[in-house]
Amino acid sequence: MLRSVRTMLGMTTRAAAFWPKPSFNNINIVNTWRFKSTSNQILRGARDGGKSKDASKRSPDLDRCPAKKGVVVRVMVLKPKKPNSAQRKAARVRLSNGKYVSAYIPGEGHNAQEHSVVLVRGGRCQDLPGVKYRLVRGALDLAGVANRSSSRSKYGTKKPAEA
Repeated sequence: MLRSVRTMLGMTTRAAAFWPKPSFNNINIVNTWRFKSTSNQILRGARDGGKSKDASKRSPDLDRCPAKKGVVVRVMVLKPKKPNSAQRKAARVRLSNGKYVSAYIPGEGHNAQEHSVVLVRGGRCQDLPGVKYRLVRGALDLAGVANRSSSRSKYGTKKPAEA
């Protein structure tokens, strides 16, 4: 088969000798409970070989950064997709690289308003179409969630003072 591909590409047998041969040294064979990939399947591209999703494709506007600073252009209230019903708080943010993104504001209550400087990280809101980013609570102008006792690090809340 490899020889026929070489001849289809118009290579002579001498040029075909320099064609890189497949190597089994750098292949990650994935064995999961659903399927076992053979090395031939991985070579021909039928199985992915356990490649993880590229984070730059999931949040392209961050330019491979973990977070970016931005300025709030508009604060909005959005409705989620079909089975859910709520009033989700979100913001339109102009990032420091000039791109505009929609970001979800996690937690109950917020002090974000127009011209607030906020920190934007990746992570989509599953029931809001087009919202692929989140604002970091407790960073820059966005305050942490008040009276939060559990999962405080996710919402930027300081440890309560002991009396």
